[in-house]
Amino acid sequence: MPAPERIPPRGLTAASDVLEVLAEGELTVRGQVREASNAVLLCSAVLAGRAVDCVYKPVAGERPLWDFPDGTLAEREAAAYAVSEATGWHLVPPTVLREGPYGTGSVQRWIDADPVAPPLLSLVEGDEAGDGWRAVGLAEVGEGRTALLVHADDPRLRRLAVLDAVINNGDRKGGHLLPAGDGALYAIDHGVTFHVDDKLRTLLWGWAGEPLPGEALTVLARLDAELAPGAALATRLEQLITPAELDALRARVTGLRTTGRHPEPSGTWPPIPWPPV
Repeated sequence: MPAPERIPPRGLTAASDVLEVLAEGELTVRGQVREASNAVLLCSAVLAGRAVDCVYKPVAGERPLWDFPDGTLAEREAAAYAVSEATGWHLVPPTVLREGPYGTGSVQRWIDADPVAPPLLSLVEGDEAGDGWRAVGLAEVGEGRTALLVHADDPRLRRLAVLDAVINNGDRKGGHLLPAGDGALYAIDHGVTFHVDDKLRTLLWGWAGEPLPGEALTVLARLDAELAPGAALATRLEQLITPAELDALRARVTGLRTTGRHPEPSGTWPPIPWPPV
């Protein structure tokens, strides 16, 4: 029997093929990400001679959180993908919710980060970010010393900052940013999203308080329409998050359109996740 043909790592024209393999293919566990706080299994999904490398996060392997309902992280991963696709920015890798070897879980396409891609985060001496960078804040670097944490002034990151504000991402770390070899940027790990309370914690505060770019306002207007009751995105999200969480999502989109600005830290919740990477 010939080996299954692996779908190329990138190509939006193949997105429907990737989703079909992820949703219906036979999952075979190849390994585990040991350092993850929840069960993260490296798998291959094979269907009709096509194969996709993927990550399977079974609900059974989720650790309970004090502020999120138990057993809902996989659904939030799928919901984040749905919203990402609705923006047209395709920042979240193809993700499905399905049955697997260890029960229901999220299955997401594996992304190999480009090892030679320019850095997106850095620590610099002094209090100025420098050209091409945005300041986040001071970080302790040991022995009583501090350095300025900065992120790239990159339009891909700016899009992601908007998406995170929309989905209320409580855990945007540096290790969740995956630049691909073709110049695309992917973001992973969206289990702690869509909370009804403000939970935004991110390393992407470099545009805080600044006016949203026109592109983002256009996307937010489209999201507003697609989140209306009966619209396709709203109908999909009704299967993944609670009615209160869907209402809160609508309110965040409306709020961003009203202010026309990137959000700022609320002061009631730690603004940067720990550990930051």
